[in-house]
Amino acid sequence: MRRLLGEGFSSLPPPLRLALISSMRVRRRKPHYLTLLDVNIDELEEKLSLCRQSMEEVDLKLRGEKLSHEGRKSLERERNLLMTKADNYEKELSVLRKENRKNAALAVAMVLLIALIYTCWTM
Repeated sequence: MRRLLGEGFSSLPPPLRLALISSMRVRRRKPHYLTLLDVNIDELEEKLSLCRQSMEEVDLKLRGEKLSHEGRKSLERERNLLMTKADNYEKELSVLRKENRKNAALAVAMVLLIALIYTCWTM
């Protein structure tokens, strides 16, 4: 810590030291838009896995149990609803992953542009 801030760091009052340390911690975090994108992808993957588990349970009930006509119809409706939800989650996931790839490509392009500008500037 002292190497980063110099020898004068220890002479600062404690509240100022704490503020400097906390501001350094904030800068190490991911940008908020990347964190939100990661959370959205994780949440959708979680929802998709739960939906698939529920669909498997319904399929097992349909195959294994002897059901009345009405019970079978309601389970088939539930399965169709779960399949629709799963399809929607997969579509949303593909959109988010595409956006994630686009953001990564943009970040790489910006880094390359900055490196090019820096090399031209220092020559």
